[in-house]
Amino acid sequence: MIGLIDTHVHLDMSPLSEDPDGAVRRADREGVRQIISIGINVHSSREAVRLAGRFPRVYASVGIHPHDAKSVTEEHYRELLRLSRDPKVVAWGEIGLDFAKEYSPAKLQKRVFRRQLALASEAGLPIIIHDRDAHDEMLEVLADTVAGQPIAGVVHCFSGDREVAGRVISLGLYISVTGIVTFPGAKELREVVRYLPLDRILIETDSPFLSPVPFRGKPNEPSRVVYVAKEIATIKGIPFSEVAQCTSNNARLLFGLPRL
Repeated sequence: MIGLIDTHVHLDMSPLSEDPDGAVRRADREGVRQIISIGINVHSSREAVRLAGRFPRVYASVGIHPHDAKSVTEEHYRELLRLSRDPKVVAWGEIGLDFAKEYSPAKLQKRVFRRQLALASEAGLPIIIHDRDAHDEMLEVLADTVAGQPIAGVVHCFSGDREVAGRVISLGLYISVTGIVTFPGAKELREVVRYLPLDRILIETDSPFLSPVPFRGKPNEPSRVVYVAKEIATIKGIPFSEVAQCTSNNARLLFGLPRL
């Protein structure tokens, strides 16, 4: 069986945190061979690193989510840099902008985003970007920061249209697809998937959020990333095995994961 990679899981969040062994075991049974547990603040970044150390096929990212931009300190940045040196840390994120809820002021979110882009570069890590209702601003920050150079990273849980997708991949970024692609009303996302070249797509669950059909409304878990891959295969009219192989190769290239 070709192994899948769930590139975005919050393994430290309830209910996954109550039985991470079970979640990892069920994922393995469904052919999910590697998982990246995502940090969204200093505490969850520590937990992601701890869990990655506990499970051979779990990796970690570190970072500050835009919701927490208002509370970030210099000490937090120093701690994230320290955590980023762990050999199981493969990315910096999730970082970015969220103007849908704006729990932190937009101007401050941009400042923290820019700072973390610099820290990710210092650490030599690809970035995992959170972008909600902030497509133009997110792309503007990236364009200003990287000055035309390709970026190693991914826009997770992509929510833009085809035009935004084109701008994202033109920067060298990947686009990650969640269980939303299985929702009946997700016509725009399915059109994005139809348009995207397969070598620019990653898959994720964003567990415990965004359970795919037929589990919608229930807590999500890494084993269900298989439904995302199957839906992409259906949309593109290609074999599931091709989606599994290509998205896993993409994840290995971006995050430096070993081939199992």
